[in-house]
Amino acid sequence: MFAVMPLCANAGIFCRIVGVTDGDTLTALCLGDERVKVRLAEIDAPEKKQPFGARAKESLSDMCFGKDAEIVPQAKDRYGRTVARVICAGVDANVVQVRRGMAWVYDRYVTDRSLYQVQDEARGARAGLWAEPDPVRPWEWRKALRSRRR
Repeated sequence: MFAVMPLCANAGIFCRIVGVTDGDTLTALCLGDERVKVRLAEIDAPEKKQPFGARAKESLSDMCFGKDAEIVPQAKDRYGRTVARVICAGVDANVVQVRRGMAWVYDRYVTDRSLYQVQDEARGARAGLWAEPDPVRPWEWRKALRSRRR
């Protein structure tokens, strides 16, 4: 995951964000020259080809790209990415993506239940993807895409 893991589960590693793949995945340069692919924990942003996919990426990029960030690792996913909370320039990117309507709370993996309140507020304000009449959750969109390919 990292060459040096934090001693405390809540301890973060300080990195520079050098790439943004989409609305919930970025690349960080940590511990000198180690590139780490990071998946924002507990949220799921629209896929690139989904409505708001490009805007979700732009939102995360504006918030984090080129900035120093604290990466608080939680796990590794099946693609080898570090799943983490990401604090960019003092701002919790996971929370902000949900608040802006650029991501859903990922029901399957959520542990911070307060994210649901943030999502409800975004929905009530019709922020981002919530302005759409019937937004499709990314995990449902991916499942439908897999079904069509069979």
